[in-house]
Amino acid sequence: MTNKQIMLDIQQAQRILNSAELIHSEQVVNKAVQRLAAEITQALAQQNPLILCIMRGAVIFTGQLLPQLHFPLDFDYVHLTRYGDHLTGGEICWRVAPQINLQDRVVLVLDDILDEGITLAAIRAKVLEDGAKAFYSAVFVEKDTGKSKPCSADFVGLPVPNRYVFGFGMDVHGAWRNLPAVYAVTD
Repeated sequence: MTNKQIMLDIQQAQRILNSAELIHSEQVVNKAVQRLAAEITQALAQQNPLILCIMRGAVIFTGQLLPQLHFPLDFDYVHLTRYGDHLTGGEICWRVAPQINLQDRVVLVLDDILDEGITLAAIRAKVLEDGAKAFYSAVFVEKDTGKSKPCSADFVGLPVPNRYVFGFGMDVHGAWRNLPAVYAVTD
């Protein structure tokens, strides 16, 4: 196992969860997704948007949100990362760019978390460079870092403290993306 790819065994993963602090319960998470669906519907229902899911973190959020959007849309994904399997962000690595032509499209990017805003700013720049006529973003959680960010999200589900959070698509060393609630690692 390399330093770049830290994987948890079952006992380590369970210890992290057992010591974690619940930040948002499953019920709070579900209500936030419902609210976001209503806000996005009001803003974009008449625009036939292209929805771009950011792999891997936004998969759970996207899977819960899309069935609640009752209007025509196209769907694709992008895959880039600043974290890999680390707990802190690094350089942006593009793994998969949008495959659908973005020219003159209204694009809504879905992400799990708005942390420092660097990844979202890079995606915004790429989408607009590729000819999109409008860019929107929805993040499931926004971290309160206390610092200014290079971009903001148009739609935000829930706030989280400036701690490492996991669950509902967000992982800790590859584990616990599948949790229906949001937790924070204890120090």
